[in-house]
Formats: sequence, structure tokens, C-alpha cells
Amino acid sequence: MCSILFASLGIAQNKEVLYDFNEIPQSLLLNPGIETDFKWYVGVPMLSGISGYAGSNGISVNDIFADDGIDINVKVRERALAVLKPKDEFSTTAQLEYFNGGFKLENPNVFYSFGGYFEVDNITYWPQDYASLIFDGNADQLNRKFDLSDLNSSGSLVNVMHFGVNKMVNRNLTLGIRGKLYSGILDYRSTHNKGYLVNTQGQNNTIATTLDADMVLHTSGIEALDDANDSGSTSNALVKRALLGGDLGLGLDVGFTYHLSERTTLTGSILDLGFMYHTNDAKNYTLKGRETVEGIEIDVVEDFANLNRDFWQDLVDDVERLIPFDTDTHSYLSLRPTKIYGSIRHDFGQAIGGGKSGFQCDCTVGSSKAGELRSAYRNSIGAQFYAINRPRGPQAALTAFYTRRVGNILAIKTTYTVDKFSYSNVGLGMNVQAGPINFYLMADNLLSYQNIAASNYASFQLGLNIISWGRKK
Repeated sequence: MCSILFASLGIAQNKEVLYDFNEIPQSLLLNPGIETDFKWYVGVPMLSGISGYAGSNGISVNDIFADDGIDINVKVRERALAVLKPKDEFSTTAQLEYFNGGFKLENPNVFYSFGGYFEVDNITYWPQDYASLIFDGNADQLNRKFDLSDLNSSGSLVNVMHFGVNKMVNRNLTLGIRGKLYSGILDYRSTHNKGYLVNTQGQNNTIATTLDADMVLHTSGIEALDDANDSGSTSNALVKRALLGGDLGLGLDVGFTYHLSERTTLTGSILDLGFMYHTNDAKNYTLKGRETVEGIEIDVVEDFANLNRDFWQDLVDDVERLIPFDTDTHSYLSLRPTKIYGSIRHDFGQAIGGGKSGFQCDCTVGSSKAGELRSAYRNSIGAQFYAINRPRGPQAALTAFYTRRVGNILAIKTTYTVDKFSYSNVGLGMNVQAGPINFYLMADNLLSYQNIAASNYASFQLGLNIISWGRKK
């Protein structure tokens, strides 16, 4: 049971600290329509963008494994079986950029960006009725229907290659779009299961068991990687599938920045509006049908001479014959976990950028029109919204934030986020600009760091870039 509980606890991470942090190039990945004055930038390979997240909204590691003198079976029963519901989740997400860059050509109002990253995303919902079956069985639970749809899990490892265009349309509006090519390395999903298992009063035996199942598990890449592992060529198989040798898909990101006034700004974006077509090494497992059995039945007269027969295996064979368990290699389609961001930001305090401020700076937040830099301000406050599409419905989060800029070298952003994982999620991000070297480090749910095992949520981000800024004013 513990392995079920924590198998998916390290899928899509809410990067609330990074969003709208325009001094950092990676904020383009969250909103291709940000304002920026980069002349060009390049991320340090394998270090430009690293992020990870793990969350469990209903239970923590400490709830089960704390050294508190309580038997672990009691804790699982009281803190998991009696509390968790089918919408409670265990999820993880991790990203690793292997290259990232951007540049301007002759038109100073257009910025191009490109890159690639690996992404792991997993989510498993608490299988409530399955857990009850494992712990208590169904022999003494007459007429209770155990819901087979409680099994809901999916995960993927994907290589994402992207190219984006960012254009300042006019003084107040900047738009951006990014195309994505997905190359799937492995995938599994079992998210549309239906049916039930129930015990009723039998006619020929004490209990009759009815199984009504419509279940499917889609997989892709798992068998190929398993075979490669057996032959000692796992790395070659991973590289091949990552470089367009696996499943393929297309995606789109769009975003905007719009100034309501000189100091008040709206932003928004939609990410990973796309799909993947799983056709390379796809394998599907299905269990579909309905049948009632009344256990092991022995006719003493007919079977008297053969009582050593494996009657249990006969029962298993009958169930498999009546409700067939099949496999096939049909292709299947999956949608990417689409994300939505939005924010409203108000800048205040002393201006530190170009324009009317008169300050000399080579790192401004945005541009007002071609050839003129928009002023950045020392302080910003605002609110953000985030939502992601998940198998059991959308998940949302609300964030309040404050950003403080110290000269042209340091910017700090702090956030307070409310979501299904925590009502006390405090995050902090730091961006350091030392000449052309850009370094950022971020983490959230900081109040839980005094005891990570008791936390329901943890995430981090860090990166290293080289930036050439636009013209000074």
C-alpha cells in the first residue's frame, strides 16, 4: 500500500515566481508575449533552466513515516483510507533545458527565441476503492460496488523543441507566439476507466461476485526501453526516441502584454495547446466485459475421482474467458496538459529605466515604442492566476506578489499562493545581473522547509544565462 501511496510523489508546475519576472529570459517560456529589451541571450547548456515540483494535496510523507510510535498500518488506515478521496492527487513535474536562446535582427520590435528541454510529468489520483479492496477485501461487504474508475493515472517523458516570435505591436501592446514540436520518449495513461466489482447473495454458493469492467491502459515507449535495457543500449534508445524517433506531436503557446496605463499592466498566456500521436511502440491493455461467478463450485459426484485438480486455476481461467484481457498495438492520441496564466501588475516608486527617468540602464522591463525604452520601476505589486487541465478537471491557483529591484543588479520577487496543495505557500525568487551574466534562483512553500517531509508541496527553479541588453538611454 505504501508503494501505491508514494509511487508518484517525487506534474505540471505552477511557476508563479518566474511568471512576469521579465528580467529573466526563461519568463518567455511562460508568456511568449512579455516585454523585453534583450538584444540577444543564450542559456548555459544544461544549466539555463532547471525546475522540479512534487505535490500531494491530501497527505504527506511525514503522515505515514513519522517516528511517532504509531503502527504504520494504523496510520495508513486513519490518515489515508479514512481521509483521502478520488480527487486527491500525487503529482510530479521536472524540466531540464539543454539549450535556450533568443535574438533580434534588423527590426528592434521583433524578438525571436528558440530552445529545447526535457519534461517529465506524472499524476496519480488516490485509488480509493482499490485501496479498500487491498486492505479489507470484499468478502464481508455485500452489495458494495467498488468503483473501477478510481484508477486514474498518467505520465510522460517528452523532448520539447520550440521556436517563438515576440512583437511589440504598439506602445501598449506586445504579442507573442511559439510553436512546439514534441518528441515522446515514453508515455502511459489510464484515465477513462469504468465499471465496478460487487458481491451479492449467490444462488449456488454463499456469495456471487460480479465484475463489470471497461478499462484500458495505453503505453508507448516502455517496451522499447525495457528491451534496450536488457541489451545494454538504454542510452541509445533514449537519444533515438528523443530526437524524433519516438512519438510526435505539435503544440502552440500564445501570450500578450497590454498596458492599461504607464504603470498598470495586464498579461496573459495559454501554453501547450497541443497533442501527441503515439504510434511508435504503442501497446494497449484492455479489460472489457461483464460476468458473474459464484466462486469455486465442485460437483462431488462428477469430480470425486479428480479432487486434486487445481479448482482455483479453473476459476481464474473461467473469469479470463468470460471477461477477456486483451493487448493490441493500436496508435492513440493524447492531449498535452494545457496551462493558462494571467496577471495584473502595478508599478510604483522611483523609475530606474530609460525614457523620462533620465537614468542610464541596460536592463529595462519593456519598450514604449521603437527606439525608446519604457521605464522600469523599483517596485511592483499585483495578482496572478494559473490553471492547468488535468484528468479529473482543471486545477487553479491564485497568487499575490511583490517585486523589488535594487539598481541594475538585483531583483527580488516574493509571492503568496493559494491552491489545492496549500493555503500558506510563500515563495521567493532572486535574479542577479552581473554584467552579461544572469543567474536566478527560486523556491516556494518556504514555510514548510523546516520539515520537508511534512510538506504537501515543494518546488524550485534555477538557471544561468548570458545576456546582451539593448541600447542604453
